[in-house]
Amino acid sequence: MGEKIYEVRKIKKKGKGMPLIGDKFPKMEVQTTQGMMKLPKAFKGKWFILFSHPGDFTPVCTTEFVSFQLRYDQFRDLDCELIGLSVDQVHSHLKWIEWIWENFDVDIEFPVIADTGKVADTLGLIHPNKGTNTVRAVFIVDPEGIIRAMLYYPQELGRNMDEILRMVEGFQTADEKSVAIPANWPCNEIIGKGLIIPPASDIETAIKRPEKYKCFDWWLCYRNYYKW
Repeated sequence: MGEKIYEVRKIKKKGKGMPLIGDKFPKMEVQTTQGMMKLPKAFKGKWFILFSHPGDFTPVCTTEFVSFQLRYDQFRDLDCELIGLSVDQVHSHLKWIEWIWENFDVDIEFPVIADTGKVADTLGLIHPNKGTNTVRAVFIVDPEGIIRAMLYYPQELGRNMDEILRMVEGFQTADEKSVAIPANWPCNEIIGKGLIIPPASDIETAIKRPEKYKCFDWWLCYRNYYKW
């Protein structure tokens, strides 16, 4: 038992560990295909998504880059930027981006980080059971530099870009209107585009809830998205 406690203390002394939801995105200076950038400072006041991939010239990652780019205008409409990452270097990134342009007529406009391993280690992107490649991770970061969501995908499964778009829009709606977002929003099977009102915290509020909102019960009330 004493040895286990000692090992835990040793791990804690090494550093804070990988960031978690609600943490500040770690400050770092990175080399990208668009020059040096300081994160999260480069995107101050904006949402941004950092997504990692195992390596350049890989089939699934290539489809993901094209999909991200084809939706880039939709992300920017939400004031959200994109930035990719892998442990390959800039010349490799540039050649891969050129290959995508030549073969799919798609111009990758977002920057891609050329990592030596330091960024991946800081963000917890190297998983012991997956070798030395970075896993498919997605960090959604808000304008204050706070990590709002973290997604991890295995190498054999590509990401769903429409879900990532939905998450950004959902976070922005929840923040703006102080609500919670139901499953599959805006196509929820129970309340459609409705937004969930936070549960009442006292008896008086609970009693008045059905007078103000649509309710299944005092703890499950919602309001129409377009009648706010």
